[in-house]
Amino acid sequence: MSGYRTIEVRRLSGALGAEIYGVDLARVLPDETVAEIRRAFLDHLVIFFRDQTLTPAAFMTFARRMGKPIEYPFVKGIEGFPEVIEVKKLEHERQNFGGIWHSDTAYLAIPPMGSMLLAREVPPHGGDTEFANQYLAYETLSAGMKRLLDGLVGVNASAKADATRTREDRVKTDGRSDAREEYVAEHPVVRTHPETGRKALYVNVGHTVRFKDMTEAESAPLLEFLFGHQVRPELTCRFRWEVGSLAFWDNRCAQHNPINDYHGFRRLMHRITLAGDQPR
Repeated sequence: MSGYRTIEVRRLSGALGAEIYGVDLARVLPDETVAEIRRAFLDHLVIFFRDQTLTPAAFMTFARRMGKPIEYPFVKGIEGFPEVIEVKKLEHERQNFGGIWHSDTAYLAIPPMGSMLLAREVPPHGGDTEFANQYLAYETLSAGMKRLLDGLVGVNASAKADATRTREDRVKTDGRSDAREEYVAEHPVVRTHPETGRKALYVNVGHTVRFKDMTEAESAPLLEFLFGHQVRPELTCRFRWEVGSLAFWDNRCAQHNPINDYHGFRRLMHRITLAGDQPR
């Protein structure tokens, strides 16, 4: 794709996603390359790199060039790197970590800007991750629905049942002793991206419980519509992992869903979360 001097950018789908070629993330990256990776991230919402051989220290170095790594509230980091957590499903486990459409930790008062996932071990088949464009989710709504949503505030909670189940195994084995029982945060249903200025739908089936000043029962019909609308196939892309693959996605305007279709096999990833700002 034109407009990049130091990297090659290949779009993955019509809605979002691009693979980046011509860069070794284990090396010290020139400022121009860092700026172009950052621009591709904002343009495509999720970017992917293949065949990256990164130690945890090198992974952290790259993450720091993109933002400020922060700790995850429920799971401890790996030894020596508190901001790097293991996202894993073992051979005997049935639930996969975060296995539901969501934007990472939307139940925090200041949710993350982005997340990075690096594949360490992958199953022989399955284990893909889907991503969905929440700019398009908002833009494809009717004018009347946009007017309705623009004034609404969503109540997001970490204890929503379906999402809680997807982290049970990891909390048992790697849980943090200082984790709260529940985190709750209120965010606008439509947020404006602080860097691009575009509006994005900001509710998700994993964490959004209801609208502020409404009951769950009153909120449910509209939320059910939005949850289905925002992940329609034409708004998504799908990524097939290989060892050394790295994904970097924008939690402010994209959702993701790790597909749980590899029972009996092991999948191990390292994740770093980057600090964000308060949604507006």
